[in-house]
Amino acid sequence: MHGRAALLLLFLCGAAAKCAAGSGYYGGDDFARVEKIDAHVHVHGPADHLMAQAARDHFRLLTINVDYPDFPPLARQRADAISLRERYPGRVAFAGTFSVQGFPSQAWEQAARADIETAQARGAVGIKIWKNIGMSLQDAAGNYVMPDDPRLAPIVDLIEARHLVLLGHQAEPLNCWLPPQRMTVRSDREYFAEHPRYYMYGHPEMPSHASILAARDRMLRAHPGLHFDAVHLASLEWDVDRVAGFLDRFPKARVDLAARMAHLEYQAARDPARVRGFLIRYQDRVLYGSDDAYGPDDSDPQAVAQVHRDWRADWDFLTSQRRLRSEEFARSFQGLRLPRAVVDKIYRRNAEALFAGAWVAPGASEPTGAAGAGADAR
Repeated sequence: MHGRAALLLLFLCGAAAKCAAGSGYYGGDDFARVEKIDAHVHVHGPADHLMAQAARDHFRLLTINVDYPDFPPLARQRADAISLRERYPGRVAFAGTFSVQGFPSQAWEQAARADIETAQARGAVGIKIWKNIGMSLQDAAGNYVMPDDPRLAPIVDLIEARHLVLLGHQAEPLNCWLPPQRMTVRSDREYFAEHPRYYMYGHPEMPSHASILAARDRMLRAHPGLHFDAVHLASLEWDVDRVAGFLDRFPKARVDLAARMAHLEYQAARDPARVRGFLIRYQDRVLYGSDDAYGPDDSDPQAVAQVHRDWRADWDFLTSQRRLRSEEFARSFQGLRLPRAVVDKIYRRNAEALFAGAWVAPGASEPTGAAGAGADAR
């Protein structure tokens, strides 16, 4: 009888394990085994310690070059990205960019074209345009250059013709146009205090949030074949219904979550069902991204640990149903517990579809990951 009881116990334990493995939801322990893509990071320097952590956490990366004065020069960014892609084939992809220096001269256009063509020739799967277009770049007459400026159109035409993804960071969180006491999250208050040049509340003479996004939308309407990744939740982060409206207007567009997870958590503290419903409804249009910047120094273990903590905190918000807290705001919020099919799309499948072949090592077939996406989840 003892032997039969033991066999029964083993059978029941095995059945329970099989049931858990086939569950429609992920748990915390799944984080380290599920294949994931962070489709928005900025990695500079050798980054070998970061890549070791990414392998442990089962993350592949899209590192993005940006025309940002706080980052290394663009040539250095591109060289670092190419090196990472070559040293970690199948695990790192990259997006290039172009400089606005010299705009709008013929020499500028030629240089921008060369930047795009060189990046693609070395493996770039996309090109980034940054918020300086709309928020700081001015022409000789002192006019702010907006995303739909006809002088930029040949560059956008080139990106579209070469079937590259345009990653667009236009405007900033709406908090950028609000006084500090009305900002919703701590990180925005800190960032704009440290970067007053980009704090639009202090520059009422500069373009409004609405005018920049309207210009972006006009650019998209003028390029209906363009594959567009509207990073940072399309700068509509304060209201998932606004993001939904953008996606409805532009069927080829996608959005990523980079550096805007706190804004989703802030909304979830008040109406988690609305945030969850948005991610489920648009499960084919949302990409995971952290916006973590790393390097060029690769000797600080705390920097690697911080990236890991960011990845794990985002996973807990999207997959668990626990009560959570953030340093960004006072209220607690509940995890969204998205179905695993939705999680697989946000964390991997959507990036693989948008940036086709980006993470396939030479001679390898497309990786299938730890779990299939299955049917659309509700």
